[in-house]
Amino acid sequence: MNRPEPAVSPPDAARTAPNAPAMSDAQYHALVDAIEDCAIFMLDLNGRITSWNKGARRIKGYEAHEIIGQHLSRFYTAESVARGWPEYELKQAYATGRFEDEGWRVRKDGTLFWANVVITAARNRKGEIIGYAKYTRDLTAKRAEEEKLRLSEERFRLLVESVSDYAIFMLDPGGHIASWNTGAMRIKGYQPSEILGKHFSTFYCPEDLAANIPEIELQTAIRAGRVENEGWRVRKDGSLFWANVVITAVYDEHRVLRGFAKVTRDMSERKRLEQLEVSSRRISEFLATLAHELRNPLAPVRNAIGVMQMETDMPPHVAACRDIIDRQTSHLGRLVDDLLDMGRITTGKIDLRMARVDVSDIVARSIELVHPFIDERAQRVVTKLPNEPVHVTGDSTRLVQIVQNLLNNASKFSPRASTIRVEVECEASALLLKVIDTGRGISQKGLTSIFDLFVQEDHYLNPGEAGLGIGLTLCRSIVEMHGGSVSAASGGPNQGSTFTVRLPYASDTDAPRPHRVLAQSAAQAADAGLRIVVIDDNRDSADSLAMLLQMKGHDVRIAYHGKEGLDVIRHFPPELILLDLALPDIDGYAVLRTLRSQRLIGRAMVVAMTGFGQESDKERSAQAGFDAHLVKPVDFEALDRLLERVTGA
Repeated sequence: MNRPEPAVSPPDAARTAPNAPAMSDAQYHALVDAIEDCAIFMLDLNGRITSWNKGARRIKGYEAHEIIGQHLSRFYTAESVARGWPEYELKQAYATGRFEDEGWRVRKDGTLFWANVVITAARNRKGEIIGYAKYTRDLTAKRAEEEKLRLSEERFRLLVESVSDYAIFMLDPGGHIASWNTGAMRIKGYQPSEILGKHFSTFYCPEDLAANIPEIELQTAIRAGRVENEGWRVRKDGSLFWANVVITAVYDEHRVLRGFAKVTRDMSERKRLEQLEVSSRRISEFLATLAHELRNPLAPVRNAIGVMQMETDMPPHVAACRDIIDRQTSHLGRLVDDLLDMGRITTGKIDLRMARVDVSDIVARSIELVHPFIDERAQRVVTKLPNEPVHVTGDSTRLVQIVQNLLNNASKFSPRASTIRVEVECEASALLLKVIDTGRGISQKGLTSIFDLFVQEDHYLNPGEAGLGIGLTLCRSIVEMHGGSVSAASGGPNQGSTFTVRLPYASDTDAPRPHRVLAQSAAQAADAGLRIVVIDDNRDSADSLAMLLQMKGHDVRIAYHGKEGLDVIRHFPPELILLDLALPDIDGYAVLRTLRSQRLIGRAMVVAMTGFGQESDKERSAQAGFDAHLVKPVDFEALDRLLERVTGA
């Protein structure tokens, strides 16, 4: 049929290209008409269609005779027409000469496609607007890919943000915190508004900062791609926890460093269990030492008693024996007390009676208790305390025990008539209590093991003054139960020693509360997670759900088909089966029937997992024998409730 001529001639540039023959109007129109990837057509001033190319027929579905003369609003959704969007586009093109937009458009068959639309005012040779040229591209496939990528990124973001067992956050190239998940809030104690923008060195101990550890870790991650280590980290309240840290350098497609991904896990319980395991391996050594050490103070006791039995009066030498009995009995009592306390800690049965405590009182009571021991050696203790009271939350008896033990050690390994100093310093997030002596000192090798159970730096050099090797281990255990740490420093042999106890301050809201530390065996820790099988043909969905469950501590297996899932269950009997209903080979209902007929379920809970969430869908899955019904995307709170239910069962 004859097609009406466009309301405007082709631009002069198209007809008079340099060094080329002029393009005729017919050639220009033929060129435009042949384009199939874009809908190109003309509108009159009222928005009615006056021309129609092959691209328009392919994209919109209309033949020219069906659409020419119709208004452009034919291609818009009812909602767009109702709000006058077609007319608005024309007004903008008339006012500015050009208008561009993206949105849903309607084909002849009623289906929608995502379009990029450009409307340009068409002018005659006098510059008067006589209509519009409209250019439309179908971007549905591109938008679908972008939406898929966006949903994937959103799922991953939700996954990361919902993880509570790991602190997962991003750093910019300078090491400043750029994101903060739920696990980071729980483990480190900061809200996002308090920590975003701060440097990640905030979480490191002063000694690590002095050694430039944060910067070294970043440089190692840049050089090697990632770095992993373990060490003490500091929470917002000043308490310490043992952390496993992985830092990974993040680059863009041009290999430009964009920052770092940092994953931190609180490993305090694991470290405590490791220490207990090391202690148990030394039990045989301990028993031999115990037998020897308990006999040492009994020998002079027996001698003194023998002398006293031979005398009827109380001459001076008998009085001396009485003093021997007193001293050796006290020594024996201290050994037995330490032994009992260490036994309680290793079995996880020690109780702390927590209260708000003034550190000055702890120091004064400790010095009072060690006076007889120090006076015997003609030593003295000097203190340097803050002018204002400083409080911590702790068990006052146990805190006195810590300082008393450190003072006894300092006295034992210092010369007669020497001075021992006790200094209390206040840092921004923690209190430091130091016991400083000028005595025998500690070798570099000894500093690495002096807090280990039954280890003594001078055991073989000074057997007469050796004990059980329990005191410093006991100190460390009690300090860590208070959320603090204890460390030793020395310039070497005969250079004296400094023992530093770090404790978090008491908050204004701290109130006395019981605190009980219970031991958990390694076997119990290993058995904490559930055995779970995820069967879902959507690999992204299955993989991300499995990742989430694994981060929660569960042992997970994945299958992408129904028959594959049956095979997995045969070799990995689970406690929970998360089963997609729409599988490509056999559906979830058939999988459940096979599990029953072949008696593969055992005591496992089988949960339907589907995108259909109507009441009728839930009723059907319940009638089929599913224990629960999860609607995709799976709600994390519903998933946690389900896991708790399975764990309870």
